[in-house]
Amino acid sequence: MLKNKLVVCRAEKAWTQQELADQVGVSRQTIASLEKNKYNPSLVLSFKIANAFNKNLTEIFEYEEE
Repeated sequence: MLKNKLVVCRAEKAWTQQELADQVGVSRQTIASLEKNKYNPSLVLSFKIANAFNKNLTEIFEYEEE
């Protein structure tokens, strides 16, 4: 399972879901689904999100065996 810290990262920047979505070129619904772990992002989207926060992938996304 791929877990993420998007809610925490957005809070640190005081960004809404829509603001993050606009930064990385997806819908607000996509960000909401990612935050609820209902959707795993592509590698490209993962890098876009990490770059938006100026963080490494592993600071935002963590893989755990189920």
